[in-house]
Amino acid sequence: MVAVEGDITLDGPLVYEGAAPLTIIGNGQTLSLSQNATILTAANGADLTVHGLTLSGPGGFDIENRGDTDGAAGKGIFVDVRDDQTGTVRLTLSDVTVEDTAGHGIHVSDCSLADDCGGGGGGAGEGSDASISVVLSNVIVQNVGYGRFDADGLRVDERSIGDISLAAVNASFIGVGADGAELDEGQAGDVIVHVTGGSFASNGGYCDPELLSAFMPAEPEGEFDEGAVHEADIPSPITGTPDDGCFEREVGTYDDGSVEEYEFSIDVDDGFDIDEAGDGSIRAVIIGASITNNLDEGLDYDEEGAGGMELTLIGTTASGNTDDAYKTSEEDEGAVIGTAIGLSATDNGGVGVVFEEEDGGDVAVAMIGGATSGNDDGETGVEIVQEDDGMGLATLIGADIADGSEIEGVDVSEM
Repeated sequence: MVAVEGDITLDGPLVYEGAAPLTIIGNGQTLSLSQNATILTAANGADLTVHGLTLSGPGGFDIENRGDTDGAAGKGIFVDVRDDQTGTVRLTLSDVTVEDTAGHGIHVSDCSLADDCGGGGGGAGEGSDASISVVLSNVIVQNVGYGRFDADGLRVDERSIGDISLAAVNASFIGVGADGAELDEGQAGDVIVHVTGGSFASNGGYCDPELLSAFMPAEPEGEFDEGAVHEADIPSPITGTPDDGCFEREVGTYDDGSVEEYEFSIDVDDGFDIDEAGDGSIRAVIIGASITNNLDEGLDYDEEGAGGMELTLIGTTASGNTDDAYKTSEEDEGAVIGTAIGLSATDNGGVGVVFEEEDGGDVAVAMIGGATSGNDDGETGVEIVQEDDGMGLATLIGADIADGSEIEGVDVSEM
């Protein structure tokens, strides 16, 4: 055991090569690293516990001053899971702040593709048989992820058969370049979340729309009759920008190969994003959290493959998000079960609350109390949809939906 008083300016990154659990206990000190490098790494999947420290990178990053042009973008805390690991890998942080890093603030990776693992569905890469547990108490992650594309405040990549579990009390993700928090379960395994308090605020702005809108084509979208337009006739992928990865280009075609529609967009990010693809479900409880001013959705949960979605929202507030405040989408035959008690969704650019089942699963939603207003230009506060053959039931008890609702394939009971 080594005792050190006062703040510490590091000469270089801290790397722990052991496999035995490591505990670091601070007394409110700051560990500062002026290099663009990962501050603290557990390189062999060791359980890591940190208490009472601030980990501070050099800061000053943005899309025009990137941290990945001549090497990897540095992170705050990185746990790299071994390929042969089993059991549960545990990261426990209390009274910890992570700030001013170019890459992820906190990253736990059980993915053979490392930083190229990517987010969303698809399940690319391989992983160990281990599960991942992250426990956060009084944690702040701020001003990270502005030195490379898709760098999150908290990022967990899990592949193979393990689960992801997140338990967070008063954890805040503020001013992150990509998602405030992203949990990416790419193959078999569940995502289990319990969040109490804390905030997800002003995240997703690395791909700065004010800067990048100048590179968008004059006609960013179009729809055409069959045979009228071919791909050579529409705008090509965007290049020559500060980061070409910030632009999404989607092209739909008819059977004859002609273009049916195309659309360009700038890839901004969410407050709290979960993607589960494969055999597994998402089960999340969010209590008393604040979800505000994120550049895409506030909360964005997507599940595909075998498994379903269970989301409970109690006393949460969401406002000022550019797209939907709370969005859950189930792409296959799993059920969507939603409970919202005392929820608030106000003045969001998209819908206030979305529960969506796109295939044959059932939908069961209960909203008790709470209120929505000013969402989707005042058009839609609540959207509950069963698009296919499943059954749907929504129970609304004392909910004040001032901006209206869109209900499809779902029976509604109001009390």
